[in-house]
Amino acid sequence: ITNRFWIRSMASGKSSVSICSVIRFCLNVSFSYFIYSSVFCFTFRKKEEDEDESSARYQNALDALSSLITKRSLFVNKNQSHRFHLLFHYLKVLELEEAVSQLKIIHVAGTKGKGSTCTFSESILRGYGLRTGLFTSPHLIDVRERFRLNGIEISQEKFVDYFWCCFHKLKEKSSNEIPMPTYFCFLALLAFKIFSTEQVDVVILEVGLGGRYDATNVIQKPVVCGVTSLGYDHMEILGHTLAKIAAEKAGIFKSGVPAFTVPQPDEAMRVNLQVVKPLDSSQRLGLQGEHQYLNASLAVALCSTFLQKIGIEDKNDDTNGLPERFISGLSNAYLMGRAMIVPDSELPEEIGFYLDGAHSPESMEACATWFSQQVKERNKKRSEQILLFNCMSVRDPCLLLPRLRTKCIDEGVEFKKAVFVPNMSVYNQVGSWSKIEQRVDDSITWQFGLKRLWDNLARGEAKTTSRSDSKEEERSLVFSSLPLAVDWLRDSARRSQQVRFQVLVTGSLHLVGDLLRLIKK
Repeated sequence: ITNRFWIRSMASGKSSVSICSVIRFCLNVSFSYFIYSSVFCFTFRKKEEDEDESSARYQNALDALSSLITKRSLFVNKNQSHRFHLLFHYLKVLELEEAVSQLKIIHVAGTKGKGSTCTFSESILRGYGLRTGLFTSPHLIDVRERFRLNGIEISQEKFVDYFWCCFHKLKEKSSNEIPMPTYFCFLALLAFKIFSTEQVDVVILEVGLGGRYDATNVIQKPVVCGVTSLGYDHMEILGHTLAKIAAEKAGIFKSGVPAFTVPQPDEAMRVNLQVVKPLDSSQRLGLQGEHQYLNASLAVALCSTFLQKIGIEDKNDDTNGLPERFISGLSNAYLMGRAMIVPDSELPEEIGFYLDGAHSPESMEACATWFSQQVKERNKKRSEQILLFNCMSVRDPCLLLPRLRTKCIDEGVEFKKAVFVPNMSVYNQVGSWSKIEQRVDDSITWQFGLKRLWDNLARGEAKTTSRSDSKEEERSLVFSSLPLAVDWLRDSARRSQQVRFQVLVTGSLHLVGDLLRLIKK
């Protein structure tokens, strides 16, 4: 700067410029730079401190949320009715009675496809310019996934503000007779608080479990209801026959409120419902799998009815009989952890993870069909299929693994190895990955039980096909943690560079979420 100043002065004939002027000028520039640097560093440091404070506040909220988690055994039968009726008291404490009654709600129950149907519905209605609120469960990575505004999960800042507003009010009024709401009940109440305050135009509400006594069923007058495919799940709570399960799901129906369902077994159709027409399979869907056409057809019926009820009409496209914004909504829908393909973060060319949170017998078959189709379409180089599996102990693996394995074999796909691991997330803690990753389940007895079942299936097939079973014992592995299993996969891939591993991760949405956390860490 000094040189340039001096040369410019000489060129203009101002040779009398003093050295003092030059020095003064340079000092001014240096001082200005010092001030700028100090302000910049202070701002950057302040931003870091704010982010740390925000993260701490969020973690404190998650810790408080974890305190509301109880074992499922506490919910069964006699406690359900009592806990459900407490919800009306909680709404009164939160001053939400009037606000909830004003919400325009689409309520969806069912065994399989609830989340997908809700996601399709939200995507369609957002295309009409409506401000949407979507409440689903469970979450895979972050609890905020359960609350979406216009398709985007709620921000940490808003979540924390709404959380403490509800938590403190309920805590203040809690007692031995009226305890704090349990985990899912609190989340449902929080959803009502968020969506009413944010003044959404439509709430798409997914039932958590069952229907009749589910926390979401505290609503009195939804615009329209839907029931997705029914199957055998949560039988210890809902009943051991399809008729009993269907009766629990039908508990969301309200007098005078239109209700739709997909084709169901005769045993489940004790209530006279409108059965939706199948969607044309030429329609492109944002969610993969043939079974998604059933979920999409229900979403179309729900959205059509909702739009009619609020006075919005739209013309059908001549090509496939759907309005253009329906076509766009169906094709742009996105739901993490369902029929989802993710390359490994370290070895993207060698390992591909095929994620599907299927955890019922029927969804296992749908998952197997989808995976087999993907294997056939993507086998451009030599590949091996590996199963990464876990299911919760409340499920019967004898109903899951045989159907998965048989369906894949029928489709011409056979797993080279089956790997069984415990989930890393734990039932009684909602928190950050840094906390969860230290809590690897000490007991892997359940995993060895899954391994024995898989080996027995393999031995049975070997006998019927006259194959030698000398290698069958090596076709399944148990690891004490998910990171160890992923390390083994990566080591195997590095040793077999000409082979691409196609890894199906299924049996539990918790397992799918744990894997996503791990590979995206």
